[in-house]
Amino acid sequence: MMRSAAAGMLAAIGALLGGCSMAPPYRPPVVATAPVFREAGPWIPAAPALPADGRWWTVFGDPTLDRLESQVAAANPTLAGALGRYQQAQADLREIRSDLLPRLGVSADITQNRQSDNRPLRGSNQPDLYAADTLGGSLAWDLDLWGGLRNRAAAGRAEVQASADDLAAIRLALEAQLATRYVELRGLDAQIALLTDTIEAYRQADALTRRRFAGGIASGIDTARAGALLADARGQRADLAAARALVDHAIASLIGQPASLFSIAPAEGQPAIPAFPTGLPSTLLQRRPDIAAAERRMAAANADIGVAKAAFFPAIGLGGSGGFQNTALAGLISAPTLFWSIGPNIALSIFDGGRRRAQLAVARARWTQATADYRARVLQAFQDVEDDLAQLHHFGEEAQAEADAVRLAGAAEQLALNRYQKGVVTYLDVSTAQAVALQARRKALDLQTRRLDASIRLVRAIGGGWTADAGAPDAAGPAPAPASAPAAAAGDARR
Repeated sequence: MMRSAAAGMLAAIGALLGGCSMAPPYRPPVVATAPVFREAGPWIPAAPALPADGRWWTVFGDPTLDRLESQVAAANPTLAGALGRYQQAQADLREIRSDLLPRLGVSADITQNRQSDNRPLRGSNQPDLYAADTLGGSLAWDLDLWGGLRNRAAAGRAEVQASADDLAAIRLALEAQLATRYVELRGLDAQIALLTDTIEAYRQADALTRRRFAGGIASGIDTARAGALLADARGQRADLAAARALVDHAIASLIGQPASLFSIAPAEGQPAIPAFPTGLPSTLLQRRPDIAAAERRMAAANADIGVAKAAFFPAIGLGGSGGFQNTALAGLISAPTLFWSIGPNIALSIFDGGRRRAQLAVARARWTQATADYRARVLQAFQDVEDDLAQLHHFGEEAQAEADAVRLAGAAEQLALNRYQKGVVTYLDVSTAQAVALQARRKALDLQTRRLDASIRLVRAIGGGWTADAGAPDAAGPAPAPASAPAAAAGDARR
């Protein structure tokens, strides 16, 4: 009766404390936010939102880029490694959750044994040879009265979510890196095409000066200048061809192909610069996978504090075993051969040299580190978006100025060449105008590439595509991390 009463009391205590948790209330730190980004001014043209299906690169309207991006998820080894880490985190969580469930086991032991003739305390009537056949089972269950196991499971679940966000962040980074490389490649194609046309124009100008020199109209200085411009243009084109080869090789590695077996054919023109909606809300940063991962790791660190606190309380479990034991297989399963035992077990460390206190201090320090990392990532995210918006703003103004510069430099080049053919000016004026015109055209093409690159970086900074309601994360994205939350100071004081 006393054993039954003790077991009933233990079960009642388990029911009362089953929901007990030593983890402090989870309160992420407050990060100051603004309703909209400062650099998102009226200069940004209104346009439909980026695709919410994750294929954000389709806004550039380039089929080749679309095809290449589809190969990143399928063949990139870095992304495959991140997927493996995510799957490992899932398996670790399943292992942790198994500790919350009872453990059942069975065993069978069929042996023939011989006793030593000189075994201490051996009776004279005991046989030298005997059989020992046992069939049994066992049950063990940790009651987790203090929530240590549940907090371990909560931390593991948060780590799985963080690993999923890491996977999304790596995928977005690789997609953005590929898009950046691709627009760089097309920018080099445009530069090479420009220099090819320029070389042909310089070749004609060089031929003109040589004919004039042969006729005694031009000087050797004119022919030298024309030839130097032509040779320099050829050298610039060769340099761009070398740079293009390196970019082509980098794209091959990103899509998981050997550089020796891959190449992208040159193409004229560059992708279109996408337009972004006006007034981008700062809540878009809640969907950035790196911020979501940092928030989940805060939750894991908070749960780990509960695990460390639970170690100060006794570990209580229920266990039992039973089965049948006989000296022969015949009659093994019968009432006389039955044995069993059942009862609670309690373990409490009295002295551990400060080990548990050190583990609790480590858990609290990890919480401090996780919250600091979260705040740093949020602040960096705001900086990233503001930087890219500012660049798009000022690059737009610069593009207008460069377009005027290209037009005026081209007019000056043609005018100088016409005047030279009429003998009004020397070839110095022509070569100067040609050099200025080429520099302006190359700068305009380079600016186009930089604007595309800034667009890609802005898309990455806000976490990829978004729905028509720019403030709402798309359903396929990572779990949003709270950008603002109740003050954490009081919670920290209780940790």
